[in-house]
Amino acid sequence: MPALPDPHGLAALALTAFAFFLFTRDRVPIETSSLLILIALILGFQLFPYEPAGDRLSPARFFQGFGHEALVAISALMVIGKGIETTGALRPLAMLMARRWSDMPKLSFLLVLISTAVLSAFLNNTPIVVILLPVLISVAIRNQFSASRILMPMGFATLLGGMSTTIGTSTNLLVVAIAADLGMRRLEMFDFALPVMIAGVAGILYLWLIAPRMLPPREALFSDTSPRIFDAVFHITEGGFSDGKTLSEVLDRTQNKMTIKRIGRGNTLSVTRLPSVTLRAEDRLFVSDTSDNLKEYEQLIGASLHNVSDEDNPVSEERPLDAGAQQLAEVVVTGGSILENWTLRKARFAERYQALVLAIHRAKKPITEAGGDLGDVKLQAGDVLLMQASRDRIEEMKRSGRMLVLDGTVRLPHTHKAPTALGIMFLVIGLAASGVLPISVSALAGVGAMLVTRCISWSDTASALSIPVIMIIVVSLALGNALLATGGIEYAAQLFVAATHKLPSLVILSGLILMVSLITNIVSNNAAAVIGTPIAFSVAQQLGLHPEPFVLAVLFGTNMSYATPIGYQTNLLIFGAGGYQFSDFMKVGIPLTLIMWVAFSLVLPVFYPL
Repeated sequence: MPALPDPHGLAALALTAFAFFLFTRDRVPIETSSLLILIALILGFQLFPYEPAGDRLSPARFFQGFGHEALVAISALMVIGKGIETTGALRPLAMLMARRWSDMPKLSFLLVLISTAVLSAFLNNTPIVVILLPVLISVAIRNQFSASRILMPMGFATLLGGMSTTIGTSTNLLVVAIAADLGMRRLEMFDFALPVMIAGVAGILYLWLIAPRMLPPREALFSDTSPRIFDAVFHITEGGFSDGKTLSEVLDRTQNKMTIKRIGRGNTLSVTRLPSVTLRAEDRLFVSDTSDNLKEYEQLIGASLHNVSDEDNPVSEERPLDAGAQQLAEVVVTGGSILENWTLRKARFAERYQALVLAIHRAKKPITEAGGDLGDVKLQAGDVLLMQASRDRIEEMKRSGRMLVLDGTVRLPHTHKAPTALGIMFLVIGLAASGVLPISVSALAGVGAMLVTRCISWSDTASALSIPVIMIIVVSLALGNALLATGGIEYAAQLFVAATHKLPSLVILSGLILMVSLITNIVSNNAAAVIGTPIAFSVAQQLGLHPEPFVLAVLFGTNMSYATPIGYQTNLLIFGAGGYQFSDFMKVGIPLTLIMWVAFSLVLPVFYPL
């Protein structure tokens, strides 16, 4: 067994283990966990200086992650992806898929998997999933099959494609940057695309032919086939049936089907809902029901029906409830959005969007912390908001790209800026792929071009940057620096080698892939990558082998986030959209993990003989 590192090394290892523990706690936001770990690391080395051979390790070194080239590149690519999303550049492709599905469902599904995998090699997969979710849900509704059979395979296809280039995911950029810092040659954009393409064939075939059969039909959380519930207001008209009648008589008129939530009288008075209460002209009855039932009640009780947030526009034959000023829409809280980890009240949702949230759906988990007040519910990624707003307001939300509005019946927008955004994206990729510019430089220039051409605004830029992603990268780089400087990385590598030294190098490489793939489904894949890359590099050195295949083993393993919905942010989004259970991800994701593990274990030694 290798000798233990010094106290600073042990402390760095313990802090790393504690960081992994914190990252698995859903109740603690990952940005909060990251900040706590960073503070502990800086204070620890400030109060207990580390001075090997008289050279003090300055705590300021742990701030270098904020200016690291990888973080700059990742942030710039997030903004470019936002530009592609908000301009609707990929939506014509999405709509083409939807139109072809009815004629050739199996072939269309294969094309969806292949095209999303290819696009994910060059774009962050989150905007791709955001764009395709409403389209595929609409396709499923119109063709009368469960959307749950195709949403998860589509999401996993983006993860397969994302591991094929250096810019496919933020994880890839991190691994490449850290390996270069350690002395390995900098991997170019397509250096490992061929091994991924070969291994990915097995994954795509599994997702196409087997995965849909393994997924049980689940009820999508925002299927538009179910009756929509509207909050509405009945105004008691003078001389109408209800004027002067008791509440009991009015309810009998509707065969007690109508449920009255509140009775309003005057500007501020609320009347107790007793059966004996006599209703007066200009009283207001607050009711929730389907549009058909509300129209029926209007006739039965002789009242005037208004939308709850548009009382100046009565509902009539010329202005029906379901086609007038107000509509319902389902909005998904996405990871990194302005609503995640905020309440509706603190986010000033109603004032900002002139929209009313009627209900909140949280998959498989009751919402209890708000005491019945939706405005005080702390929203999480994957929550679905049932929202009532004007048609123009809903369309504006769709065009802005700041929210995932799920309504497959409304045509998705395609703005005149889409060709410009696509041209900028291809230029950024071309300059980086040809080696003319580093990806950090070309991506940052691409952000400038997006702003100058008004493909995005500064507010879009700010919303594109994910604080959780930034913080996890910074703290992971800081932990990596601490482990490397104190010998913690070398000790972990020696432990791995000691446990596997009698095994062939091919088996060691395969074991590294499997180990990292297990870790990445529990903690952040960026955290697993930053910690795993130096270990892989050190293992290769101790075995006297070239580090590149071992670094790629970490890169591939950290992208295999298939087995849990918390493995990657798009998994959470799909988890809520498809109405999945946690076990569905394990049922489909574990076999996919094993398939990709075996495939890479066979393919890597072919391209990198050991």
